[in-house]
Amino acid sequence: MTSATEAGVPPAPASPKSRKSVTGTRRTVAVLFLLPALVLLGALVVYPIGYSLVRSFYNQSGDGFAGFDNYKALFTDDGILTALKNNVIWVVFAPTISTALGLIFAVLTERIRWGTAFKLLVFMPMAISMLAAGIIFRLVYDQDPDKGFANAVWVGVHDTFAQSSSFPKAHPGRNSPLVAQGGGFITKATVHTGGTVTLPLVGVAPDQMPSDAKKAVAPQADPGRITGTTWQDFTRGKGVGTLGGVDPSELGYPGMKIEAVKDGKVVETVKAGDDGTFSFSEKANGAQLRLPASNFREAYNGVDWLGPSLVTPSIIGSYIWMWAGFAMVLIAAGLAGIPRELLEAARVDGASEWQVFRRVTVPLLAPVLAVVVVTLMINVLKIFDLVYIIAPGSSRDDANVLALELYLKGFSEDQPGIASAISVFLLLLVIPVMWFNIRRLRREVRR
Repeated sequence: MTSATEAGVPPAPASPKSRKSVTGTRRTVAVLFLLPALVLLGALVVYPIGYSLVRSFYNQSGDGFAGFDNYKALFTDDGILTALKNNVIWVVFAPTISTALGLIFAVLTERIRWGTAFKLLVFMPMAISMLAAGIIFRLVYDQDPDKGFANAVWVGVHDTFAQSSSFPKAHPGRNSPLVAQGGGFITKATVHTGGTVTLPLVGVAPDQMPSDAKKAVAPQADPGRITGTTWQDFTRGKGVGTLGGVDPSELGYPGMKIEAVKDGKVVETVKAGDDGTFSFSEKANGAQLRLPASNFREAYNGVDWLGPSLVTPSIIGSYIWMWAGFAMVLIAAGLAGIPRELLEAARVDGASEWQVFRRVTVPLLAPVLAVVVVTLMINVLKIFDLVYIIAPGSSRDDANVLALELYLKGFSEDQPGIASAISVFLLLLVIPVMWFNIRRLRREVRR
């Protein structure tokens, strides 16, 4: 009797119980190996999500059903609404700018000899923790230009074009020949050729006087000119100094700007020497002398980077500093996989470099750019540590984001019901982004 095999009939398939995988591993063995991971996944992911979902429907004490009250608070609480608005700003700008910078860096460094070193420097912030980066940028954005790098640069640029005064607190003292006018001061009487004039001021502490200030010198009459002195008249009392007189221990105001004004028009301008002395020509005869407001301009102290209006853009800037390198490395890897023949063919057909970039390079990099943008969007939805560390207490409410508000509600304000609702809301925000990413990955696999 012939067997089924000899008759050309294929053997019956093995029963499901004895079926093995491609690698020869039994299903039971595979499940045993996966079990520890499944247990950890359930304990660290599934259970917290389920518990948060259930807890979000209970009141703050957890002993009463609250329905959707906690979710209503998400759209009525001012702090949560601010956090939601800031999260929208984060999602729109942080991934977009980081990806754009990464694309620019990857393309521009492709052809230069030191491109690898540049990529290494740009990517290096990724090795720094969010905590360390927050501390670094808290110092970078410090209001004091002597401490904060951002304001040191900003003040340096500003003072290049608009020099601040060394005498912002100077003002006339008692029995002064000067009166206030338009932020500056002007003499009560006119001056004449051959005469002298003294312009005493007070209000500048001795240790705040410019380093180039020298001992004031009393003016000496000159028949063809008008001479004078402007100085710090700080000595007072009998035997200590003369009020309105130049004493040996007093310092002049170096660089003080003085204008001669006739009929409301400036006819001549001079600057005081290091000893406070100055001299006008005959043009100033019959004029009043004015110390313009520019002499008393307050020192520019930079920008309040961590103030209510700029704190969110400033923190986003620190995030971009960290993650632009991540975007650059991924995009550079995608750029290396583009066939050079396509780029050369476009150039041969007469396309400019900009056209090659816009019509060839960017479309071919679209899958990589999508990966970077989606990854960064998920990342910024849960941003917490940078905001918590960089934003000072005075503007933390203005920089608030949902992850930080979740922490504050859950641990500082003892409102676990609202905190659970925020966590579920964040999960709902992340799901569409993850769904888009999964669909894109499946399309890539089919290709």
